[in-house]
Amino acid sequence: MKNIFVGNLDFAATDSSVRSMFEQYGTVDRVNLVTDRDTGRPRGFAFVEMSDGAEGDRAIAALNGKNLDGRALNVNEARPKTPGGGGSGSGYARQRREPRW
Repeated sequence: MKNIFVGNLDFAATDSSVRSMFEQYGTVDRVNLVTDRDTGRPRGFAFVEMSDGAEGDRAIAALNGKNLDGRALNVNEARPKTPGGGGSGSGYARQRREPRW
């Protein structure tokens, strides 16, 4: 199983358009076009699952940097989520500081 991250997608991209782009390289098991939980609008990235790792590698090699709708795609193997959200640590608590007078 290969889980692939697809970034810098046009906001008009659909599950079916992403699926058809990847099906040129093999069988696509699942497409998850990520949307904003408050507005429901696309966030410009997706995850694609392909059961054959070699097909996934070919898709990554062929599509990374490819120009689609005027945008260069960022396609690579998805990294697993880290415990605790995996943010960069630059949350509100870290940014808030007392003013220097």
